Amino acid sequence: MSDDTLLDRALIRLEEAASHLNIDQDVIEKLKYPRETTKTRLLIRMDDGSRKSFLAWRCRYDDTRGPTKGGIRFHPDSTIEEVETLAFWMTFKCAVMNLPFGGGKGAVRVDPRQLSKSELERLSRAYVQAFARTVGPDRDIPAPDVYTNAMVMGWMADEYSQIVGDVSPAVITGKPIALGGSLGRNDATARGGFYLVRHLARELGLARDHTVAIQGFGNAGQFYARLSAADNNTIVAVSDSSGAIHRPAGLDVARLIAGKEAGRAVPDMAAEQGAHVIPADELLAVEADLLVPAALEDMIDKTNAGSIKAKVILELANGPLTPDADTILNANGVTVLPDILANAGGVTVSYFEWVQNRQGFYWDLEEIHARLLKIVECEGRAIWDVACERGVSVRSAAYIHALGRLATAIEAHGTQSFFSS
Repeated sequence: MSDDTLLDRALIRLEEAASHLNIDQDVIEKLKYPRETTKTRLLIRMDDGSRKSFLAWRCRYDDTRGPTKGGIRFHPDSTIEEVETLAFWMTFKCAVMNLPFGGGKGAVRVDPRQLSKSELERLSRAYVQAFARTVGPDRDIPAPDVYTNAMVMGWMADEYSQIVGDVSPAVITGKPIALGGSLGRNDATARGGFYLVRHLARELGLARDHTVAIQGFGNAGQFYARLSAADNNTIVAVSDSSGAIHRPAGLDVARLIAGKEAGRAVPDMAAEQGAHVIPADELLAVEADLLVPAALEDMIDKTNAGSIKAKVILELANGPLTPDADTILNANGVTVLPDILANAGGVTVSYFEWVQNRQGFYWDLEEIHARLLKIVECEGRAIWDVACERGVSVRSAAYIHALGRLATAIEAHGTQSFFSS
């Protein structure tokens, strides 16, 4: 492994957090490596009768605190390194929110936009067939991620139930409501981030009517824009893979979302919004109180971090900042609310879905929102207090908070189980 892989950069966070805690070095050694990563090829029949194979992975990074939990992404650039890094982050994210899960992740190297619906279903079912011994409601619980959704999860849950011969809705979260999905799952990632910002607004120096720029206008970005605008904040810029638009007086969020749902690119809606089209990278430099990266990993690095004018960054994406960018932003007085806290609303409501599936009793939307709010505010406040007491960044505080819980659990298992298979 090179010295500059995505996982190596993620492990910098682990080492930094460990420097603030008095824990056994064996604990750190255990958390440096995934417990189990499986790689396979999925061979499916295409609509034209030909067969095509797709590389696929599932990683169970650490199960000390419970069954592993993490999404499955379908993306043409997926790699084993990406999967293991995302599983590492999930391990810490679940510990941050005090959920009884470890971290996992899965991926298929495919561009799902090039598949028909029937090809996509065959691929989804083939994934479960390949990993049926890896996943399970008490072992490893997948969920949606990039380019997967409730429909894909429904196919996967159905395939697993057919394989094991029992109806097993708790094996996968993010399912359609009709198949045991939870209310409140669609906007959970954005809602958790929104609750966090609202709860800490005074400490962050944010007015209740602040301005927001959103990088990435997929599910999380759209829902955050909707929630924030409804709370009297002004969305001044958004971007997608085609480019960005900027209007200091504010954008019409409802029309933007309607346009995206109709298949339009963000720049194509500039005229009707009275906005200027700008290169996607320039969104980072617009005047805004809050910047919300909601796209992919490593979007903010040492080449563009210095141009950011926002005073607060909310990481709705996983790993949108490199460690170099963190250093620059810290020096510039920018507060970063890190991904393992900021976007943990998604896995928290996934936990709610798993609980509801296990007990066969389902909560209404009001209860889902109330439970999410309570957890976000509790853990957000605890992490903010750690940051203030120790004089560290919020990211470091989140990792310290999570690592303390992981270390306690690992040590409780006993040293003989540290490296057992």
